[in-house]
Amino acid sequence: MPDYLAQVLQRHPQNAPPWLDAVHREGRRSCLARTLPTPKTESWKYTSLRALEQDNYAGLPTPAQAPLETHYHIDGFDSYTLVFVNGHFSPALSGNALPEGVELVRFSEADEAQARAIQTRLGEVAQREQSIFTALNESGLQDGVYLRVKPNVRLETPIQVVWLTTPQSEAFTVSQRLLLVMESGSEAELLEYFTSDTTQQNSFTNGITELVLGDNARLQHYRLHTEQEQALHIGGVHASLGRDADLNSFHLATGGALKRIDIVVNHAGPGAHCTLQGVYLLRNKQHVDYHTCIEHRVPHCTTDEVFRGIVGGAARAVFNGRIHIHPNAQKTLAQLSNKNLLTSAQAEVDTKPELEIYADDVQCAHGATVAQLDETSLHYLRTRGLAPEQARVMLSFGFINELLNRIADPAVATHLRPLLSDFFGDGNHLAEPPV
Repeated sequence: MPDYLAQVLQRHPQNAPPWLDAVHREGRRSCLARTLPTPKTESWKYTSLRALEQDNYAGLPTPAQAPLETHYHIDGFDSYTLVFVNGHFSPALSGNALPEGVELVRFSEADEAQARAIQTRLGEVAQREQSIFTALNESGLQDGVYLRVKPNVRLETPIQVVWLTTPQSEAFTVSQRLLLVMESGSEAELLEYFTSDTTQQNSFTNGITELVLGDNARLQHYRLHTEQEQALHIGGVHASLGRDADLNSFHLATGGALKRIDIVVNHAGPGAHCTLQGVYLLRNKQHVDYHTCIEHRVPHCTTDEVFRGIVGGAARAVFNGRIHIHPNAQKTLAQLSNKNLLTSAQAEVDTKPELEIYADDVQCAHGATVAQLDETSLHYLRTRGLAPEQARVMLSFGFINELLNRIADPAVATHLRPLLSDFFGDGNHLAEPPV
């Protein structure tokens, strides 16, 4: 076990409420019983933890003292916002009135009844025995967000939770946790934003989000990752869908030294539906790994999953999408698509779509493609007066524009377009001509 990990497990989280002690103990126990994944671990075959092991991330996170850029602000997105800076809640950056019909509390401020509710549901979907990083997250929890939407409540105002990092004198680890429980018949919109200031980061975010959707619940979910490229992030989104529940989840990640996101969706009630869409953009020597797993456990459920990636420079993207149809999951309809665009000869994509089917009355399809920019299209745009660079940026942006057009909230889509355009237009842009 690396020294930094041993140090993290030995320390006690600062200012954590006493009721979390049992969670800390179980997290440490599970973590100590396991080892970090290596390239010999099948699910980590193409993702190395070398970037995590090169520095000691055992430092304690402290609140930022200097003002931070606020590029996470979304114009026209009128939301109730909670902002955490280096894992610490920031009242100055948070605000707006809490919508009616929702219970929202930070772990550190939970009363006795709320603490019992959190203890009951925490780890129900994201189980510590499934991943050493889930166990590590629990061992270091000092705060988190508990959000419960009451039965048949339709929230008109979105909830936004922002996790900001800014450099400290020593490398540090942030344990992020969010638990959303949606009661039967409820509807809500949740946006998670992971970002940083633009200076070189020395943070490692270990983040877990649990989404529990009751019968007939509806959730529009966004998870955006725009951290500075030296920030490390290993995270997971784990969801459970009740009868006729509907989860629409959009994911965005720009590249980093190490970024690994696991998404697990459990169809636990008949008639549940999941729409899962994602975009990842990489350049330089960045690395992004998305592992998704959709568990169809009951009949009459549907899944529509689409991920697209653009990879330039000497970057590497990994996508592993798995749809698992259990024996009782008859009448399943599931589709998985992953398309990738390479904009340099040094870029690499490792994609693996999987279907594992144990039921005979299903309709399932999956596919993956890896391609370069089309020379004919480039030539066409150049004959219309566009410079080579402009033509490559336009084609690259067009590759992901279809998914941006599907974003349900216009304010979120409007916010992302210039952000991604800036990413394409950077001096180390994606659009390098193939050799």
